[in-house]
Amino acid sequence: MNVFTVAILGCGNRGAESYGRIFMEDARFRITALCDPFTARLHAYGDLFGVEARFADEEEFFKQRRADILVIATMDRDHVRQCVKALELGYDVLLEKPITNSREELLSLLEAQKTYGGKVLVCHVLRYVPAYLKVAELIRDGEIGRLVQIDALEEVAYWHQAHSFVRGNWRSSEETVPMLLAKCCHDLDLLQYYAGARCESVSSVGDLTFFKPACAPAGAEKRCVVCPLAETCAYSAKKIYIEGWKQAGSPARDFPYMQLTGEYPLTEAALEKALETGDYGRCVFFCDNDVVDHQVAQFTFANGVKATLTMTAFSYDCARIIRFFGTAGELTLDESRDTITLKQFRGGKKEMSISGLNQSSFGHGGGEFGLIDALYRLVSGDKESATTLSASVESHLMAICAEESRLRGGTLIKLH
Repeated sequence: MNVFTVAILGCGNRGAESYGRIFMEDARFRITALCDPFTARLHAYGDLFGVEARFADEEEFFKQRRADILVIATMDRDHVRQCVKALELGYDVLLEKPITNSREELLSLLEAQKTYGGKVLVCHVLRYVPAYLKVAELIRDGEIGRLVQIDALEEVAYWHQAHSFVRGNWRSSEETVPMLLAKCCHDLDLLQYYAGARCESVSSVGDLTFFKPACAPAGAEKRCVVCPLAETCAYSAKKIYIEGWKQAGSPARDFPYMQLTGEYPLTEAALEKALETGDYGRCVFFCDNDVVDHQVAQFTFANGVKATLTMTAFSYDCARIIRFFGTAGELTLDESRDTITLKQFRGGKKEMSISGLNQSSFGHGGGEFGLIDALYRLVSGDKESATTLSASVESHLMAICAEESRLRGGTLIKLH
C-alpha cells in the first residue's frame, strides 16, 4: 500500500477539523506540515496531528515542497494563486471549493495544470455521498423515464445566513465569491451532474432584502452583548453562540463556534470575549455585508433538461430539497425529512431513508470519506475522479453567469 504525505494550508473547519481528522485516522496518509496565520489554531492542530513542521507565514511555507499532496482550504480569493504555486512545486492538490468567480482565473489554473502536470481534486463532497449517488443511479436506470426538469431548493437557514453571509467570512462581494457560488457550488455541481449535459444558458434574480439597517427593529444596538432585544431576537449572537455552544455539550472544537476565536479548546469566556470585540458579535442589521439573502436561477442544458435553483436565508432548516420530474415518474430527495421518494406513474410509491443509505453522520453523510478515497485513487493513478479540476469548471461557469445575469436584472446569459 502506498502511503502519501499531506500538507494542509488553512487549518480551519474544512482543512484541519474535517479533512485533517480523516487523514489522521487513515493509514494511507501521513500529515507532515501545517500552515495557518492563526498561531493558536496552528499549534492546536499541530499537537493533535503530531506535526512538527508548522508555518504561520505562507511565503515561508511555499519555499519548498512539504509533502506529496497539498490541501488548500483557505479563503476563496486565495485558491487559484495558491494552487498555481502548489502545481509549480510539484504537489497534487485537494482544493476546497469554490475555486474562483473569475473565468480568467479558471482558465489560468487549467493552463497551469497542463503545464506542470499535477492532479487537482475539487471538494464537491456531495458527489460522494451515498444518498446523492443513489439518486443518480435511479435516474440513470430510467426509474422516472427521461429526465425533463429539476427543481432544487437550498435552505440556508436563518442562523447560517447570519453566521456566514452577514457577520462572517462570506459577507462581502469585494472579498469573496458571489453567495450563489459560495453556498451552492455543491448544488450547481449536482445539477450539471444529474442533467448529464453542458449548461447552455442561465438567468437569475436575487437581492439583499432583510439584513440591512433599514430593517433593524427599534432600539437595536450594534452589538448583541449590550442590546436590550438580545433575549427575544432570533439572530442574537448570545443565543446562537453562547447558548448554542452549551446546548451542543460545550465542545472543544465545533462549527460554528470555533470560527469565533483562535483559542482552543473553546471556553465560554473565549466566546464571550469574541462577541464583545469580534465580527460575530455584531447586530445582523448593522454589519458591512452586501451579498444576497435570496436568489433564484434558471438553467437550460444542452440535452433540453431545465433546472431551477432557489437559495434562501429565510428557512428554519439548513437542508436541501431536490425534485426530479421525468416522463415516467418523479423523484424527491428531502434532507429535512430524511427521505428519498420515488413516485412512478405506473409503479406506485417507494420511499427510502437518506440516513439509512449514508455511511456516517460525520462529514456530509460520508461524502468526505468518499472524497478522500477518490483522492487516494487519483494520486495512485488507479481511477480518474468525478470532481477533477476540468470537471468542476462547468458548474463554476454556471455560477459566474448566474451572478452576471442577476446584476443585469435577470438577463439570459449564454455560458459558451
